[in-house]
Amino acid sequence: MASSLFVGLHDPHSYAKPEEARVTHLDLNLRLDFEKKVIQGRATLLFETSSRADYLTLDTRQLFIHSVRSGDDALPLPFSLSSPDDVLGQALQIRLRPGIQKVVIEYETAPDAPALQWLSAEQTAGGREPFLYTQSQAILCRSWIPLQDSPGIRFTYTARVATKPGHLALMSAQNPQKLKSDGVYEFRMDHPVPAYLMALASGRLDFGVLDHNVGVYAEPEILPRALKDFEDTPRMLRAAEKLYGPYPWGRYDILVMPPSFPFGGMENPCLTFATPTILTGDKSLTSLVAHELAHSWSGNLATNATWNDFWLNEGFTVYLERRIMEELYGSSYRDMLEVLGYEDLIQTIEALKEEGREEDTRLRLHLDNRDPDEGMNDIAYEKGYLFLRSVERLIGTQAMDKMLQEWFRRHAFKSVTTASWMEFLKEQLSLEQWVAVQPDKWILEPFLPLHAAPQSRAFQEVEEAVFQCLNDIDKFRPVWEKWNSHQRQHFLRKLSEQKPTPKDLAALDASLELNESTNSEELFIWFMMALKAGYMDILPRLDAFLSSVGRRKFVLPLVRQLACMPALRDWARKRFLERWKLRYHYVTASSCESAFSKD
Repeated sequence: MASSLFVGLHDPHSYAKPEEARVTHLDLNLRLDFEKKVIQGRATLLFETSSRADYLTLDTRQLFIHSVRSGDDALPLPFSLSSPDDVLGQALQIRLRPGIQKVVIEYETAPDAPALQWLSAEQTAGGREPFLYTQSQAILCRSWIPLQDSPGIRFTYTARVATKPGHLALMSAQNPQKLKSDGVYEFRMDHPVPAYLMALASGRLDFGVLDHNVGVYAEPEILPRALKDFEDTPRMLRAAEKLYGPYPWGRYDILVMPPSFPFGGMENPCLTFATPTILTGDKSLTSLVAHELAHSWSGNLATNATWNDFWLNEGFTVYLERRIMEELYGSSYRDMLEVLGYEDLIQTIEALKEEGREEDTRLRLHLDNRDPDEGMNDIAYEKGYLFLRSVERLIGTQAMDKMLQEWFRRHAFKSVTTASWMEFLKEQLSLEQWVAVQPDKWILEPFLPLHAAPQSRAFQEVEEAVFQCLNDIDKFRPVWEKWNSHQRQHFLRKLSEQKPTPKDLAALDASLELNESTNSEELFIWFMMALKAGYMDILPRLDAFLSSVGRRKFVLPLVRQLACMPALRDWARKRFLERWKLRYHYVTASSCESAFSKD
């Protein structure tokens, strides 16, 4: 048996059997067909086998498998596909002959493959060329590449992509910076990565330089704005290296996605996919860039072995993100992010409790027989952060930084489990510290252990103003204008708790022009507050927002709120089916459909 086989851990979200045969390298040859909305692919897989291996088992979903042959002698290999599962897709079992360690699979994707978002020219910023992007996390890579789609299985890859002339093709690898006239691009990733970090984009794109190893890709119409808002990224990278060790991936570039992108960002190695909703002109929302950059260590370098351990990716990344922002902008900035995150966490815990999902408030999840997307919420992010923050408060910030450096050093390019973190933490802490931290309560038990809620001095003025603004709105406007975005968000949240009337909100809107805000975070809180208060003047602006923004963080809560309002449910369902859904990625659209399916 090969010594590097991944054994001893079952991934409930993959058909792969790595103890028998495990993929170690992928070579891709892809042709993008924008008219048919399919990718024609050839995947050459190198793998290691045990002496007992009769099959190589891969994950697929809605793939048309044309042929499978040995990569050694080019002879056909027998294969079969299991019955389709709504979440897992189909197992592709390839019968192996003795000595075979390479297979070649000719295949084609489905036009509605859930990982692929084919956008018309009209759905892009420039309106001149179509656009394609992938979203592989959590288990959607199998719908565009036949692979062992488990975060516990890592492999290197090379790729050749043929796209439309005039398009730039990019992947989660070292990328071209200039257009090639024939539309053919080659890629290489020498570090082993899991399948969910496979990424591809193709469109009318330009490149701009921020530093010698940092840059931005975007449609020409928005590249200047993006370069301005992201200009602190090289400083973020230097701060991260100071805290957690050398950046391991060579270049760090950002691709500004079309508005339909379902997430704030996706941490693809070498190339972060970022939502355009963070482009505000004042850099007020660029902590998201720090978050995706931090994933270069927590997630990409040391990866959760299964989606039950998702908090190891996101809780750690939120912690690193806030340490990076603290290094750049001071402790007050971190405190504000911490309070806003805590407020989100409390709302998530209450929502899960109402749904009878108390068990999902634990850090270490049990997602067997469920879609792993069900675990991708603020529990992993914010409860995970609070746990690490509690360790930091006990041992000190410098000691915490050094401990995390050691964690990343030991587990570089490996997959990790909650158990391995617990063992590491126990080794790093004294017995007294271990007892004080209470890791079992944080990780294995639902809800939150007893703790002090985070505080922010910068928010004290905000909280006082909540009770004053409605009495004299004209005098309040200069106060609002001097606040930063975090203070404004906190104000809107606290105001919502006071249950303002439609008349109150009409006066506030007239003075502050909240309905015309270009800050997506502020606009989202405003919409939610207005809907709950019954202030219907927002509907045209809300309709335009939901027609143009596909970020699930904003869209799903708004759609859920509309779906539970008898006066607006039918209108919202009709708009969703006729307009909104057509502009959303599968991840966002499928989540919203469930909101309307509930009585």
